Amino acid sequence: MSVARSRWKIPLVFIVVLLLGGLGWWKFGGSEPTQARAATAKVQRGSIENTVSALGKIGPKTYVDVGAQLSGQLEALNVEVGDRVEQGALLAQIDPRIYESRVEGDRARVDSLTAQLAERNANLELAKATHTRNQALAERKLIAKDLLDTSAAQLKQAQAQIGSLRAQLKEAQSTLDGDTANLSYARIYAPMAGTVVSVTALKGQTLNANQTAPTILRIANLDTMTVTAQVAEADIGRIRDDMAVYFTTLGQPDRRWQGTVRQIQPTPDIVNEVVLYKVLIDVDNSDGVLLPDMTAQVFFVLSQAQDVLTVPAAAVFSPADAKGQSFVRVPGAEGTPPKPVQVGLRDRDSVEIVSGLAEGDSVLLPTAANAAANASASSGPRPPMGMFGGPRR
Repeated sequence: MSVARSRWKIPLVFIVVLLLGGLGWWKFGGSEPTQARAATAKVQRGSIENTVSALGKIGPKTYVDVGAQLSGQLEALNVEVGDRVEQGALLAQIDPRIYESRVEGDRARVDSLTAQLAERNANLELAKATHTRNQALAERKLIAKDLLDTSAAQLKQAQAQIGSLRAQLKEAQSTLDGDTANLSYARIYAPMAGTVVSVTALKGQTLNANQTAPTILRIANLDTMTVTAQVAEADIGRIRDDMAVYFTTLGQPDRRWQGTVRQIQPTPDIVNEVVLYKVLIDVDNSDGVLLPDMTAQVFFVLSQAQDVLTVPAAAVFSPADAKGQSFVRVPGAEGTPPKPVQVGLRDRDSVEIVSGLAEGDSVLLPTAANAAANASASSGPRPPMGMFGGPRR
């Protein structure tokens, strides 16, 4: 039994020695390879930009709602959504029979008054001739004075009747012109060239234009679109006219459309106690990719730098006693001091290196162990962060 127990002691001692050795290697020797594998980044050229972001809706810059100026049944509707129309094209027609009958009645009245006026003109000529003859006879004392007075009164009466008929004829002609114009409104023509983007009436529908003009359809020019972006109250002060803007859409997030600010509208929208101002941006849409009511992610470019030296933002820090001087850590022996650098623009991911590093140089990225130390050593207020984490300048 003693021999067997001695045989078991040797493997147990061997196992304990192996475990202690592995634990020591993990605790004391494992840190050196970890340091050797410290993360680094290369100084490389890139672009940096500071932006203010907002959501927006896309719509046509130029459009017109085509309505009906007459009440009646919509007899014909010649277009559908998506049709392209030229200016002056016939779009729809309202039943014209009531308005045609009014025009016919107006013309008959004008003709009647015209005939009466011709009759009164003939009577006027007769009255003039009679009164002239009576005047000649009265001068020779061949007729009584009352006959001369009677012919004079008849002449004035004929002149007055003609004046009255001319006024009636003018009124009738005005009524005819108005009803003729109304009849022309029964045929609805395109006021501009463009694309039919909506139709709100149906063939056979009865339209009532007594109070407001009912809208039949909308025509829009889709070659130039306008993005209406809603900018938060905190950011609107940094937006200005003619500022460069780009935006993306949900359907094509990798494509950037470029534009400029056309207008900042002063009247805000208040949504859930959030004050939002509308900013209008025009963009060319000659390829027809942008459609009305698309959602746009809009970026207003506050500042930007292209083809400059950049490093990851995490690699740059500023100690409390450095008076705003920025530093980076570079690979080297333990105790190598941080290297001072002059920085420019920065965004959420990168920092522009103005001087202190060259393209291709390596910088150390902070590990989880020293990230907190760098953060506590940083001094001075950092640039305020934008809506996407980028600094505001």
